[in-house]
Amino acid sequence: MYSQPSASPEKSSPSLDEYLSIGFYSHRYLSKRNLRVNMSKRNTPQRRHNILALLNEQGEVSVDELAKRFETSEVTVRKDLAALESNGLLLRRYGGAVPMPQELIGEPGQPVSRHKQAIARAAVKRIREHARIIIDSGSTTAAMIPELGQQPGLVVMTNSLHVANALGELEHEPVLLMTGGTWDPHSESFQGQVAEQVLRSYDFDQLFIGADGIDLMRGTTTFNELLGLSRVMAEVAREVIVMVEADKVGRKIPNLELPWSSVHTLITDDRLPQEARDHIQARGVTLICAAVS
Repeated sequence: MYSQPSASPEKSSPSLDEYLSIGFYSHRYLSKRNLRVNMSKRNTPQRRHNILALLNEQGEVSVDELAKRFETSEVTVRKDLAALESNGLLLRRYGGAVPMPQELIGEPGQPVSRHKQAIARAAVKRIREHARIIIDSGSTTAAMIPELGQQPGLVVMTNSLHVANALGELEHEPVLLMTGGTWDPHSESFQGQVAEQVLRSYDFDQLFIGADGIDLMRGTTTFNELLGLSRVMAEVAREVIVMVEADKVGRKIPNLELPWSSVHTLITDDRLPQEARDHIQARGVTLICAAVS
C-alpha cells in the first residue's frame, strides 16, 4: 500500500549569520557592509556625544584619532564634527576640532569688562583727527565705539555688522565703509576674497584688531581658520594695533594670525606680568598697559 511521505519538520527561521551567508533577507540583498552602515547610523548620536566628552577631556581632537577610536571612516568623523560645529558645540580646525571659545559663547548684550573698557580708551587716544581706520570684529575692538563719538572726520572700515550698527547710533556718526564678502557665523563677520579685494582698494592709517591669544614667540593667534582677511587688513594699514586682555597673553592656540613683524602696537591692561612685557617689547612692539579704574 502506497503511503504519503511524512511532512518535513518545520524549520526555524535562519539566524542573522545564515542570512548573511546566503546573501538575502526579505527579498532584499543584505551585505555586511550594509549592516555596518545601518548600525553606524544608529550609533551616530552616541558617537557624537563621546566625541564631545573626549574633546572636553583633552582640549583638542584629531580626525585621525577619532576615526581609529570609533572604528569608522575619516569622512564620517568629518561629518560628525561639521554637525557638532553647526550646533555651536565645537570649532573645527585643520585636521580636527577644539572646544568652542568662551568669547564666542558669551551672551549678546553682556556688560563689557573694565579691562576691555580701559584698553578701548587707550586705543581711541591713538586716533588722530580725520583718520581712516579699520575696526575688526570682536568684543574688545567693539568696546571702542562709545568713545568714538567726538572724533571729527573719522572714516571707519569694518567687516562686522555689530560694529557697523553701533557706529550708526553715535551722535556724530563717522563715514562708514563695509567690506562685504562671505558671512562667517562664528566670528559674526564678513570674510573671504570679496572682502579682501575691497580692502585692497583703500589705504588706512590704523588697524584695530583683537586676538584669541598672544604667543610670546610667534605673535597673535586665533581659533578661527579664516586668516586671510586679518592679514590683508594688516597689509593695508600703516599702523597695526592689537587690543587684547592680559589673561590672553601666553595662551597656546595653533593658528598664527599676525606675526610680530606685522604688529606695531599692543594695548593690554595693567595685569600683564613684567616678564611678558619684556618679551613683547623685545620684539620691537610698542606696548601700552592701560590702567584699570
